[in-house]
Amino acid sequence: MSPSISRNWFVRADGLKLAYRKAEGAGPTFVFLPGYMSDMAGGKATAVFDWALANGKSCLLLDYAGCGESEGDFAQQTLTGWRDDVLAMIDALAEGPVVLIGSSMGGWLMLLAGVALGTRLAGLIGIAPAPDFTRWGFTDAQREAILTRGVHFEHNPYGPEPTPTYKGLYESGEASLMLDREIAIDCPVRLLHGQADADVPWKISPKLASALRSTDVRVTLIKDGDHRLSREADIALLLATVAEIAGQ
Repeated sequence: MSPSISRNWFVRADGLKLAYRKAEGAGPTFVFLPGYMSDMAGGKATAVFDWALANGKSCLLLDYAGCGESEGDFAQQTLTGWRDDVLAMIDALAEGPVVLIGSSMGGWLMLLAGVALGTRLAGLIGIAPAPDFTRWGFTDAQREAILTRGVHFEHNPYGPEPTPTYKGLYESGEASLMLDREIAIDCPVRLLHGQADADVPWKISPKLASALRSTDVRVTLIKDGDHRLSREADIALLLATVAEIAGQ
């Protein structure tokens, strides 16, 4: 975590404390939405934050409930609950236009929150976005395990502990599917996706581009890029995309 970032707390109406970091600067406010079981300490999030600090731009990093430094039981979280937290934090901590940057599952939250933001939404940047992953990301046997046992564990290539998917999150995802209809978003959208992504098929991004109502949509495919897109060149591409959306 960059030493220039200080942590703050957003307190929900029920008293739960959510961690965030904010860079004050000119708008629009760039809001980074991490992936599943990820947090604001990740390399892409901190790179965007440091770019905002260096360029005098407003930026908000946050940890979802049950993730990172935020309070809450991860097993009790849902996609729609995280969406509502994101919107509450934006409402309380950001003024004016907002650009959402969503990584993996954060790309689904980016769309859900973006629709709700309406005219405040100034742009979207998706990094291996994973909308509707409850529909295409599990086998029938895995779905049955989630619904009957309440949780399914998968091998985690990024850490020692297996990755759980809980019934509440799965059901909230199934109730929030987006790719089967037009997505009412009209702002500029940039989607970055590695074609060597073993977690989210790269063809999801062109499919998402087709579903978006906006005509200003570009998909950039990185042939040798993996799911994380965290190499130096990948980060440089992300920051160039952020600068483009910022008008720099």
